[in-house]
Amino acid sequence: MYESLQDKVVLVTGAGAGIGRALAERFASQGCHVMVNDINQETADVVVDAINATGVGSAMAGVADVSDSAQVAAMFDALIDRHGRIDVLLNNAGIVSPMLHFFEADEAWWRRIIDVNLTGHFLCCHRAARHMAKAGGGAIINMSSGGATQAHRAFTAYDATKGGIEALTRALSLDLGPYNIRVNALMPGSIDTSGMNTEERIYRGENVPLGRIGEAYDMTGAALFLASEDASYITGDVIKVDGGMTAQQRSATVDIKPPSDFPKVEDL
Repeated sequence: MYESLQDKVVLVTGAGAGIGRALAERFASQGCHVMVNDINQETADVVVDAINATGVGSAMAGVADVSDSAQVAAMFDALIDRHGRIDVLLNNAGIVSPMLHFFEADEAWWRRIIDVNLTGHFLCCHRAARHMAKAGGGAIINMSSGGATQAHRAFTAYDATKGGIEALTRALSLDLGPYNIRVNALMPGSIDTSGMNTEERIYRGENVPLGRIGEAYDMTGAALFLASEDASYITGDVIKVDGGMTAQQRSATVDIKPPSDFPKVEDL
């Protein structure tokens, strides 16, 4: 248990499943009051009910599309109305699909991924930081990816957003540090968030130095640390939670779309 996190008010975006749900449940287990954000009411309610059924911490739903400033504002208003403050923001919401080669992409695809992944981080940080500053401080944790520094095939927009998120994290750490707001990021490796079959898990994990694919729960320990007082002198940093994947020359098994699936020149 992190005693410094007990009774903290935490917002986790994209918390209806996968890494976001694991983060929401883990923070609640520390006695935090968690807002579970998702774009879908029913999905958010499932996680809220599961947390509240434990009797440890508490949860409420915050339904919003993080790329929509009006919806983000309403979500923060509901959180502040309930708890009066926000202590920790975990910017987890993001989209990957549809996965397209650059020649298959269009402007609408580009803008949607940029809006959700990067603008969504900005909008939530912009709201949270103002409340944190008035309360004397807080912690913001953004969600990066190995694609921020080492590219995936057919992930042009996604990788661009993750590079932007790491740059945003560094820039915010400078602007918000004087207000006692720490801003860091987590960099997941290959994490199973959707229930891969055994064959795929073995294939995707065989070249990870720790010998396995990651689980959503693997992300939660580093997040707790960054949000806690134990990390009180850490800001502007990115912590890798990737089983050592980016410490090596990248294995082809990490990429989902092989060159054999790329568009043919005669079809362009």
